[in-house]
Amino acid sequence: MSEMTSSQTQSFVITGMTCANCSARVEKELNAQPGVKSANVNLATEKATVSFEDTTPQALIKSVENIGYGAILDDEAHRQQVAKEKAERVQKMKRDVIISAILVAPLMISMLLMMAGVHNPVVAFFHLPLVQLILVTPIQFVIGKRFYTGAYHAIKTKAPNMDVLVAMGTTAAYVLSLYNGFLADKPHELYFESSGMIITLILLGKYLETMAKTKTSNAIKQLMNLQAKTARVLTTSGAEVELPLEEVTPGMTVIVRPGEQIPVDGELLVGLTSVDESMLTGESLPQEKAVGDTVFGGTVNTTGLVQLRALKVGSDTVLARIIRMVEDAQGSKAPIQQIADKISGIFVPAVLIAAALTLVVTGFVTGDWQQAVIHSVAVLVIACPCALGLATPTAIMVGTGLGAKNGILIKGGQALETASRISSVILDKTGTITAGKPQVTDILLQKDDLLDVIVSLENQSEHPLAQAILQYGQEKGARQLPVTDFSTLPGYGITGKINGVTYRLGTKNYVADLAHLADYEASLTAWSEAGKTLMILADESQVLGAIAVADTIKETSQEAVKGLQEKGIKVYMLTGDNQKAAQYIAKIVGIPADQVFAEVLPEDKSAKVQYLQEQGEIVGMVGDGINDAPALALADIGIAMGSGTDIAMETADVTLIHSDLTYVDKMIRLSQATIRKIKQNLFWAFVYNTIGIPFAALGFLNPIVAGGAMAFSSVSVLLNSLSLNRKRL
Repeated sequence: MSEMTSSQTQSFVITGMTCANCSARVEKELNAQPGVKSANVNLATEKATVSFEDTTPQALIKSVENIGYGAILDDEAHRQQVAKEKAERVQKMKRDVIISAILVAPLMISMLLMMAGVHNPVVAFFHLPLVQLILVTPIQFVIGKRFYTGAYHAIKTKAPNMDVLVAMGTTAAYVLSLYNGFLADKPHELYFESSGMIITLILLGKYLETMAKTKTSNAIKQLMNLQAKTARVLTTSGAEVELPLEEVTPGMTVIVRPGEQIPVDGELLVGLTSVDESMLTGESLPQEKAVGDTVFGGTVNTTGLVQLRALKVGSDTVLARIIRMVEDAQGSKAPIQQIADKISGIFVPAVLIAAALTLVVTGFVTGDWQQAVIHSVAVLVIACPCALGLATPTAIMVGTGLGAKNGILIKGGQALETASRISSVILDKTGTITAGKPQVTDILLQKDDLLDVIVSLENQSEHPLAQAILQYGQEKGARQLPVTDFSTLPGYGITGKINGVTYRLGTKNYVADLAHLADYEASLTAWSEAGKTLMILADESQVLGAIAVADTIKETSQEAVKGLQEKGIKVYMLTGDNQKAAQYIAKIVGIPADQVFAEVLPEDKSAKVQYLQEQGEIVGMVGDGINDAPALALADIGIAMGSGTDIAMETADVTLIHSDLTYVDKMIRLSQATIRKIKQNLFWAFVYNTIGIPFAALGFLNPIVAGGAMAFSSVSVLLNSLSLNRKRL
C-alpha cells in the first residue's frame, strides 16, 4: 500500500490486552509512531482509534505486533475476520477454563476434606507430590502459557502488566511446591493447588468479563442488525428487482411491503403507511407517513405498500451515522478516566515493590521464608489493576448505548461527563421551544366563505407563510376559486380579482384607508404582542376579516422547562423576536423574564453563551439551525435537535433524534447516572486494591482467595456498569 499523506482516522481491533497497563502500553506505542497525531486505546471495546498522516495502517499494525499484541483493521472488509477470531478466542478460553477446573478440582476437594479431618486413601493419593505435579503442570505451562507470553513482552518493553504479576505469583508457588515435594530434607506443605486454582479463577474471571463486555456492546450490535442487506427496486421498465444494498443509489425508486424493514433514507412517493421508528427515537407508537414525508433506513413499514425515492444510502443514512457516533462515543475517554490511567501506569511496579518488601520483611521477622513466599504471592495476585481499567469505559459503553436506544446520541466520554454538570441551558426559540413550522393560530371573518377567498389568493403567492394558510384551508375544506389580475406589492401584501370583486390581503398599512378596521383593533393588538404575523382581508371599500399565523409552541416545551428548573438548572431563551413577543412565549413555557435574550442577531448568539460562561456557568446550548452552529460549538455542551440541519448535528456534542425538549432532561439524567456508575466503579476498584494488598501482605488472604477476589472484582465492575441498562429514562 502506498504511503498516505492526507490525515485520516482509523480504528483497529487490539488483541492480547489483559489489563489497563496493556491498553496504556499500546496507546503509548501508537502515539510514539511517526505521523501519528493521536491514539486512544479502549480496554473495554478492545479498540484503538488512531489519527495519522504520512504513515500506513500496516505500519501501525506492525508497531503493535512488535510489543506483543495483535491489531486488525476495524472496517467492513475485516469485520468478519474480527468476529471469527473473537469467537474462536472465547471458545478457547471456555475450553481452557473447563479443562483447568477438571484438573484442579480433585486437588481442591482433597485439600478441603483433609482440612475437615477426613483421611482416607483417596485423599492421601491426591496429596502425593507426583500426582499434584502431573495434574497442575498442564495448567501452569500449557493453559497458563498466555501469562508467560504476555509477561515476556511486557518486561521486554519495560511496561509490566497483569501477566507479570500472575506469572511471577503462580511460578513462585509452583517452584516452592517442587522444592518441598521432591528436594526438601523433610516433608513440607505443597502449593500446587494454589498455582493451579489461581490460574483457573483468573481465566474464569476473564471469561465472565468477556461475556459481560459482549453485553455492554449490545447497543451497537442491535443497531447494526437493523441495517437491511437488500432492497427491492423499481426499474425504468416497471419491473421489480432485488438488489444488494451497496448497489442502490440515490434517486432509485424503492418498494417496501408491510412488515418489511425500510432499507434506505427516502421520500415517500406512493402510498400511506405507519412506520415503527422506535429503533431511532425510542418512541413506541408508529408514526403516520404520507406522500412527501421522509422515512429512515432501519425503521419498519407496519401497514401499507409504499414506494419511496432513495435519498441517502449506505454510510450516508441516519442509521449509519448513528452507528458511527455511538462507536466513536464508546471508544472515547471521559476526563475522569485520566485518574485511573495515571494510577494504572505506576500500579504494577508499585505492587512488585510491595511483594518484594512482603517477602523480605515477613521472612526476616518470622524466619519462615516459605510463608513469606506465599504472602508475597498473594500480594502479586490480588493486585492486578483490571477493575481499574474497566471502571470508566464499560460505564461509558453502556450509557451511550442506552442513550442511542432512546434517541439520545452522545458523542463521547467528555460530553457525557460535562453534561452531568450543566448549570444553565440556553434554548433557541424557533424549532426548539416552538415547532419551527408556522400555523394559522387565529382567524376572524365576517362570513365563513371568505376563507375560500384567502386560500385562493395565497395559492398564487410565493410568500413563506402561504403554505401555512393553504394547509389550514385544506383542513377546513376551503374551495380554490379562479383568480385574475393577481399582483404582489412587496412589503404590503397581495391583490387579486375573484368573481368580479377585487380583494386585498396584507398588512395593516395596506388597508389603513378602509372602513371597519377599528372593529378588529383589539384582536390585532393582542396577536401582534404575541409575536404573530397578521394578514388582513379587505375588498375595495371595507375590512372583511383578519388571520394570524405563528410558530406554535411544542406540547412538551413547558414540561421540559419545568423539569430542568426542578433540577436547579437555569433555563434561558434566545430569539431574534422583539422583546414583547419573546416575553409572551417565555411566560407560557415558564422562563423568567430576566432570562430571555430577545432581538439577538444570528451572529451574536455565541456571545450570549460566552456571557453565561464568564459568570461561571456550565452552559448547555440547544438549537437546530445553521445559525446556531457557532453557539453550539462554543457551549460547554452543544445539543442539536434531530429535526435540525446536518451542520448543527455535526457541531453539537449531543444530538436528540426526537425534536422534544424533554429529552434534554433525559440526557442530563442519563449522563448523571453514568458518571455515578463510573465513580462507584473507581471507588470500589481503589478500595479493593487498597484494602486487599495489606491483607495479603499480612497473611490474612491465601493466594487462592486472592486469585478469586481479583478475578471477580473485574466482573463486579462490569455488572455494576450493566445495571445502568435498568434505568428508565
